[in-house]
Amino acid sequence: MADFKVPLRDMQFSLREVFNYTSRCAELGGYEEVGDDLLGAILEEAAKFVEGELAPINQSGDQQGCKWDDTAVTTPDGFKEAYAAYVEGGWASLSADPEFGGQGLPPSMATLLSEMAGTANWAWAMYPGLSHGAHATITAHGSEEQKAQYLGKLTTGEWTGTMCLTESHCGTDLGMLRTRAEANDDGSYAIHGTKIFISAGEHDMTDNIVHIVLARLPDAPPGTKGISLFIVPKMIPDASGEAGERNGVSCGSIEHKMGIHGNATAVLNFDGAKGWLIGPPNRGLNCMFTFMNAARLGTALQGLAHAEFGFQKSLDYARERLQMRSLSGRKNPDKPADPIIVHPDVRRMLLTQKAFAEGGRLFVHSLAMDVDVMESDASDEWKGKADARLALLTPIAKAFLTETGFESANLGMQIFGGHGFIQEWGMEQNVRDCRISMLYEGTTGIQALDLLGRKVVGSQGGLLRPFLAEVAEFCGKHEDNRLMANSVAALRTHCEEWEQITTDITMRAMSDADEVGAASVDYLMYSGYVVLAYFWAQAQATALDALAKDDCSEPDFYRAKLSTCDYYFDKLLPRTRSLVATMESGADSLMALDADHFSF
Repeated sequence: MADFKVPLRDMQFSLREVFNYTSRCAELGGYEEVGDDLLGAILEEAAKFVEGELAPINQSGDQQGCKWDDTAVTTPDGFKEAYAAYVEGGWASLSADPEFGGQGLPPSMATLLSEMAGTANWAWAMYPGLSHGAHATITAHGSEEQKAQYLGKLTTGEWTGTMCLTESHCGTDLGMLRTRAEANDDGSYAIHGTKIFISAGEHDMTDNIVHIVLARLPDAPPGTKGISLFIVPKMIPDASGEAGERNGVSCGSIEHKMGIHGNATAVLNFDGAKGWLIGPPNRGLNCMFTFMNAARLGTALQGLAHAEFGFQKSLDYARERLQMRSLSGRKNPDKPADPIIVHPDVRRMLLTQKAFAEGGRLFVHSLAMDVDVMESDASDEWKGKADARLALLTPIAKAFLTETGFESANLGMQIFGGHGFIQEWGMEQNVRDCRISMLYEGTTGIQALDLLGRKVVGSQGGLLRPFLAEVAEFCGKHEDNRLMANSVAALRTHCEEWEQITTDITMRAMSDADEVGAASVDYLMYSGYVVLAYFWAQAQATALDALAKDDCSEPDFYRAKLSTCDYYFDKLLPRTRSLVATMESGADSLMALDADHFSF
């Protein structure tokens, strides 16, 4: 079977043809140098790096795993060397501020690199991936002194970063955290407590790790309003800015996990470790949302990565594996059986993977370009629209793409049959690695409550209506195209239904607040299917335009887009019918049974 290949052609289709990426960069201001030649060169060189350095150590990294010994962690063979190549190649600084040694390219460029790296080797990609959030948090909320001390090393990749939220007694409910911060005479704070599930929390790839830690001050009010944010480096920077003496933070163990064995998920003990306050006291959770929102988009990307990996491996296998004869007649008469790709059920699974991977790519790229707007010299009006769009679509992307990514990974195992269940082919690793994505950065249920409760009902529809108007504008633009009649009609119908469902749930919730929780996950998945339909319709319009040109050089590529779009609208979008039924059924059957009467 073929090794992993970066889907460069599909990435170019999304960026250049659907979204006019380089023209958009020129409009934003500050990114005018990003032309088609530069974009192509960066994508091609990044592909060489991940295919040559990361893909070959994906499976071995899983099998070898990380090793913990007396507070130190050793990463799998090749991980440290690949990271050194990453730093030497300047990949860490791609989208960072030139003031701190960055290359000043749009944030979306880093997202594209993360997409490639994560698909090739998710465990490795998490080490530099979490640094982006630490970098963004210090950039947004740190003092000038803190920026000068940490951003240079984080920009170049010489140091990595983490976020430390979770404690053993509290996960999503951070209002219960117990880690405390006590003031020192020198303006720093002594941090006491234990954090768990800290991805990339300890490793041997850099000489320092910058932890972003939530803790409570002694006089803090209870709950989430009493949480502050601190920078706690593993090694305290010395006078020259290099890693100096060891701080009072140590790795007590690493978790024994279902997957992502190549990344160390650490238990970190803070024993009077020196930390420095970021942002105002008791406003740490607000500051941490800078990190968390970036991590949510990064986790959405994880769903895309596992869908793409599963699809690539499944497609190669389905073309080679011989099994039975086609029901409609022999397709390979010179062989003892036909390749399994001829069988309708295998095609169902392959097309589902393809639709989720390629549609998910459009979704992630679109959001990445909204982040570009927020970080650019764009007008306040444009930034306001991008901010509202991100607020609505980020929880959908995080939850929907990870749910469908896991489905795609499982379909890959199914296509391989018994061979998928053994380690040799990498399909069971893809399933194991993907499973955590629905838990990271807030579970699917938490994202659903955020979407329906906070973003939609909480804004009284103020965040939903502009997106529905965006889809309506697209439908109006293409309503006279008979080749798009079915997709345009389906989009319009679903958007009208989406708005009506929102109204119905809101009205029911006025008399019973549990109605929001009862409908939320189904509401999010419904929203995800409609959003992905919108992106597939954009792909359809782009492909039809390309095929209409006399000099179209890749007709098969564009016809494949149209076929996959048809499959999505025919076979996947109708899943919304069952979601509507379950949303309309309300909360009664969910909440009727008294908690004391559950039995086993």
